[in-house]
Amino acid sequence: MIELENVGKVFNAGKPSEFQAVAGVDLALEGGRVTVFKGPSGSGKTTLLGIIGCIVRPTTGRVRVEGREIVSLPERFSAVVRRRTFGFVFQNYNLIKGMTVLENTMIPAFPEGLPPKALKARATAVLERLSLGSKARQRVELLSGGEQQRAAIARALINDPRVLIADEPTAHLDTHLADEFMEMIGQFKTEGRSILMASHDPAVYESATVDRIVSMRDGRLIGEERRP
Repeated sequence: MIELENVGKVFNAGKPSEFQAVAGVDLALEGGRVTVFKGPSGSGKTTLLGIIGCIVRPTTGRVRVEGREIVSLPERFSAVVRRRTFGFVFQNYNLIKGMTVLENTMIPAFPEGLPPKALKARATAVLERLSLGSKARQRVELLSGGEQQRAAIARALINDPRVLIADEPTAHLDTHLADEFMEMIGQFKTEGRSILMASHDPAVYESATVDRIVSMRDGRLIGEERRP
């Protein structure tokens, strides 16, 4: 479903602070699988997920999503691919304070031009699924950590993406909440979604839900493990 060919990313090119975050990555990611990118801080996991999800444009290489090359697309077309294909759960959730859970959930869908009533109904249904229906009118900063993460997942699901990308999703969760998160990932997998995660948490990469572990260091792939 997603193919990367000789993908690299250099930040601050030509400056004393030049840094190569990703180098020469070749990778094919099958649909409907849970893949975890594992490695120490600074290994390039987050940057690689950003490249896959059309948030970060690579310096070199090609990325294909369902056979379509996306690196060369103008930003406005890349944004459409990003919005309709991917849902993102960021490490710090990136919820907008002062807005309600419902409002935060609806944000990624506004560019799709749905009638307000239909958009609100869709967002409400997603929140109900994640047991956040009763919190819909509450401001996000008043939620617990686990509730904030579920709100971030609801926002990621609002456009019904085929691929869910999560960066260190259990970094702020205790063991119980981390296990609950992985149960949700299992449910999304049964729906046919592809899930890509960056994590160094054993609660994530040791989970039976995970199909593939890709290890990284210094911006390069150094090994992988596939599970039956």
